Amino acid sequence: MNNLIKNVAIWLVIALVLMTVFNQFSTRQAAQSPMDYSAFIEEVKDGKVAKVTIEGRVIKGIKTDNKRFTTYAPSDPWMVSDLLKAGVIVEAKPEEEQSFLTQVFISWFPMLLLIGVWVFFMRQMQGGGRGGAFSFGKSRARMLDESTNPVTFADVAGCEEAKEEVAELVDFLRDPGKFQKLGGRIPRGVLMVGSPGTGKTLLARAIAGEAKVPFFSISGSDFVEMFVGVGAARVRDMFEQAKKHAPCIVFIDEIDAVGRQRGAGLGGGNDEREQTLNQLLVEMDGFETGSGVIVIAATNRPDVLDPALLRPGRFDRQVVVPLPDIRGREQILIVHMRKVPIAPDVRADVLARGTPGFSGADLANLVNEAALFAARGNKRLVDMDDFERAKDKIYMGAERKSMVLSEEERTMTAYHESGHAVVAKLLPRVDPVHKVTIIPRGRALGVTWTLPERDSLGMDREQMLQRISMALGGRIAEEVFMNRMTTGASSDFENATRIARDMVTRYGMSDLLGTMVYGENEGEVFLGRSITTHKNLSEATMQKVDSEIRRIIDEQYAVARKLIEDNRDKIEVMTKALLEWETLDAEQINDIMAGRPPRPPKPATPASAPPPPDNTPSPAPAATPARDANA
Repeated sequence: MNNLIKNVAIWLVIALVLMTVFNQFSTRQAAQSPMDYSAFIEEVKDGKVAKVTIEGRVIKGIKTDNKRFTTYAPSDPWMVSDLLKAGVIVEAKPEEEQSFLTQVFISWFPMLLLIGVWVFFMRQMQGGGRGGAFSFGKSRARMLDESTNPVTFADVAGCEEAKEEVAELVDFLRDPGKFQKLGGRIPRGVLMVGSPGTGKTLLARAIAGEAKVPFFSISGSDFVEMFVGVGAARVRDMFEQAKKHAPCIVFIDEIDAVGRQRGAGLGGGNDEREQTLNQLLVEMDGFETGSGVIVIAATNRPDVLDPALLRPGRFDRQVVVPLPDIRGREQILIVHMRKVPIAPDVRADVLARGTPGFSGADLANLVNEAALFAARGNKRLVDMDDFERAKDKIYMGAERKSMVLSEEERTMTAYHESGHAVVAKLLPRVDPVHKVTIIPRGRALGVTWTLPERDSLGMDREQMLQRISMALGGRIAEEVFMNRMTTGASSDFENATRIARDMVTRYGMSDLLGTMVYGENEGEVFLGRSITTHKNLSEATMQKVDSEIRRIIDEQYAVARKLIEDNRDKIEVMTKALLEWETLDAEQINDIMAGRPPRPPKPATPASAPPPPDNTPSPAPAATPARDANA
């Protein structure tokens, strides 16, 4: 857009200059109104003309009163003799011939201006700028060279195994002969698979930065266009450009936009998308080999990709970029903390233990939010308190301090969250309770936040049953202490029902139905392929599934109710503390469960917004049963 504005401005300046020249010629010739020839003859006869200068048919003269005039003479052979007889001094000059360029400026300037404007816009439409109406077939890949791509493996953390997988690509790009002399062939393509935010794009840029080769970056959606054949033309053009800069790397982000399985979808496949995919398949494993172009693609939906795209010879290798573990999170935090001034009390290992399930992008956001909290408090360094407040905001949502709750609603919310917390503390397999608050956050009126002690890769049956009991504790506390039912437990019921249904239909944790999968994988054919599986369950079997889900929920409801009724005093103390302080941390909750008076909250640090009272390092959250914001 900037180039277009610049070009238009240049053409406007040129047009103004030409128009100025044209106007000068016009005004110079029309500066004096010519005298009629008959009047000129009469002036000569009357002796009023002193001198004339003849230039072709143009006569310029001076009268006896020193006034100048101009006239045009017809083909009069007696004019000179008449002037001489009248005593007029006659001077003759050759006629001034205008140059060809001057004639063009004067006569053809409007046409030339129109032609110039037409040529300019045609060049723009054909791709003279950054694209145009006739540049659809041009690749939109952005090339980064060594000077514009400073990213190296030192900037990538938390995925050591993935870095080792792609390290040999760097060796090949630096020294291809090392592999070729042994008959080895470098993978044509590498498919990076992982959840969003795990660093797939960053890892691809690091490969190019380490190898010091050109890096072409393009998104899968850049190939898709409304005109037929454009996607395939862009694929051809992209690989032609890559071959000119070989050895190089072509990175296709979100390749599932063009690489979905062919022939899928209702009403037939999308021919344009399939043409693009076919051209990509040909370019990756066609007749031309050894071009030195390595294709790296990234996706978080490998299940919908076409099988031909994943076969050896195209994407030979799949590199999984998983969510980082505790060591990976610590390394990622250290990388991002280099960009902000950190206080001495900040410990990356403590923050890593408290953020399980965070991706690299989430951790970058955590550091950024902490820096923003420090800036609001006019601090010079980002301290641990800012990180704790940022973590609370990311997990539980921003505090809605402007939301006004009646005393009855606050009491109901306090009992609800106390029921969650007490049941969670009394059940041994539930993650430890980290914080309980009745301050509205995000969409919830209150939150009970549990944190696992370590990264968990799976759950057993007892753990899932106790999570159901914890989810039901909020509604039970409302019934026992307030003798009322509210809509605040809707999300708790959804969570409990989902866990119970998965236990019966997916995990084989039902003694009645046994180890068999009964659930149907619901999906849409428009996702790239039909992933709906029909099990043809009978009505009797479906009734057994429903009855088993009902039985599990009823049993855990009874377990949670007994725990609450046996510990009414603890819930009363916790509710009173929540109404007074609004937020309880793990230490205060432990005091209440041990029968001691809860210690007062820690003093807030001076800032624009008071931080949450808990600065104790602890690991991070699992499922968070919360009182629904729609209550």
